[in-house]
Amino acid sequence: MDVTAQHLPFEFDLDLIRRLDRNGPRYTSYPTADRFVETFGPESYTSWVAKRISGGVGRALSLYVHLPFCSTLCFYCACNKIATKDRAKGRLYLDYLRREIEMQSALFGDDRRVEQMHWGGGTPTFYDVHQLARLFEALRGKFDFAKDGEYSIEVDPRTVDASSVAALRKMGFNRISLGVQDFDPDVQRAVNRVQSESQTLAVIEAAHREGFQSVNVDLIYGLPLQNLLTFNRTLARVIATNPDRIAIYNYAHMPARFKPQRRIRDEDLPTPDTKLKLLGLATERLGAAGYVYIGMDHFARAEDSLAVAQREGRLHRNFQGYSTHAECNLVGLGVSSIGQIGRTYSQNHRELDAYYDSIDRGQLPIARGVELTDDDLVRRAVIQSLMCDFALSRENIEASYLIDFNDYFKSELRELESLSQAGLVGLNEHGITVTPKGRMLVRNVCMVFDPYLRKAHELRKFSRVI
Repeated sequence: MDVTAQHLPFEFDLDLIRRLDRNGPRYTSYPTADRFVETFGPESYTSWVAKRISGGVGRALSLYVHLPFCSTLCFYCACNKIATKDRAKGRLYLDYLRREIEMQSALFGDDRRVEQMHWGGGTPTFYDVHQLARLFEALRGKFDFAKDGEYSIEVDPRTVDASSVAALRKMGFNRISLGVQDFDPDVQRAVNRVQSESQTLAVIEAAHREGFQSVNVDLIYGLPLQNLLTFNRTLARVIATNPDRIAIYNYAHMPARFKPQRRIRDEDLPTPDTKLKLLGLATERLGAAGYVYIGMDHFARAEDSLAVAQREGRLHRNFQGYSTHAECNLVGLGVSSIGQIGRTYSQNHRELDAYYDSIDRGQLPIARGVELTDDDLVRRAVIQSLMCDFALSRENIEASYLIDFNDYFKSELRELESLSQAGLVGLNEHGITVTPKGRMLVRNVCMVFDPYLRKAHELRKFSRVI
């Protein structure tokens, strides 16, 4: 069976989503990050880096660089960030980050080829272009960057202009992502992120003009004071700028966990029904504009590399979302960053003081991680296939992991029967196919294969699926 996901129209079934929407992981990894343990530390990580060359051929690297600072605090944000106007704090962080780069690069010897890199935050453009250029050069001095690699950066349109966009392109970035969330002034004031359309549009236009290979725009549905009329205007303005990718994220209101969200009034939030209609509106508008649904909030032009990778069965999912570089080992740099080497995940300290203290002691700032079991590897492959391809070949899993699929997943297949009856999946002797109406609820399908969720209290850690 050909399990490559074809870009068939997906269906937004409002009644089905109402019935099946629940809490669940986003599966940027399996096992999810809440399963990381502190017994996996710098020594474990170093050992696995030493093992990464198999058969004399090492995997290329993907770098994630976390720059946590923001000048202002967006109330909706659930990222690991530090709001400050003290530029000295930012400069100090860069000093420590360069030291970590030295420590990390030394572990890889001559095997330092980088094919992908992403800078996230916080707000990377909290720093000026000169500081960013020096950081990029520090990385170039320690790693071997492929000429045809994918190098992306997140920018806040309030902190860049046409000249700084040109500088980012010149220093080596070829992909750029902008946070918009919503253009409506009332919504922007309610979440403390006021940015004019003119600011944002000027940055998008500059990115197109400077030849960025991919321009991504982030939107959020479910924010306070949003309604169908105003969000429709935002969608129209964004689509008119012709970005290569558009992400439509669900606002997960979890004020007990994220303190800034306590400044958002519950009474200002759209009703659950309106929230679903906002998503339905977005999917309808984007589909009509020619965008392909990649999965999990992401839409892309049919010619974009994500869409091409999905058609060719090469799409991958990691801590930055969907990726075209499944073969890369991921090296996390900076506070809270997550990496993936071999069959392990690792995460740096989440607090600056602990991160700095580790580096001052000459130790990698790794706070926790996990080494995957054989069972984890099988289940990760199943979940990756469903998340990326919307399909699964039983034969491929059996050949790769030497199991009898029907026997190994006997209880899961029984559980899938109810999702099949609901119209989310198709089941046959060849494998599993997520139906067009099931694609928006693919997390529900993946959760069937996650034994860590057997206890009800585990689900409360996560946001709603939709």
